[in-house]
Amino acid sequence: MRFTTAAAMVHELMEARDERRLLRYQKQMASYELLIVDELGFVPLSKAGAELLFEVFSQRYERGSTLVTSNLPFPEWTEVLGSERLTGALLDRLTHHVHILEMNGESYRLKQSKRKRGSSLGS
Repeated sequence: MRFTTAAAMVHELMEARDERRLLRYQKQMASYELLIVDELGFVPLSKAGAELLFEVFSQRYERGSTLVTSNLPFPEWTEVLGSERLTGALLDRLTHHVHILEMNGESYRLKQSKRKRGSSLGS
């Protein structure tokens, strides 16, 4: 299992490409039974970064479980990935044989912070 953020993974992919070890890094990402990619859409990606991320997801397609978290609805992914065609191809792979969980509600971090402030006021 591997946990990473989308931005960190893209950074590692770009670094691996620049150091001529991209194939080895991609094989490593493809080998995990479960890959968790957090915060897709939190930071816009460069064209090259989005393409490299697509390659990882594409190589894992129907070979390993991939969990992706995002605070953006699918129609807004194009802004992050920079290409309608790439976004369509990525979503096609990610949404095939998938369980989509939509979670709406107050941030648990905000809730925890409010609770801490409330308890410190009573002291």
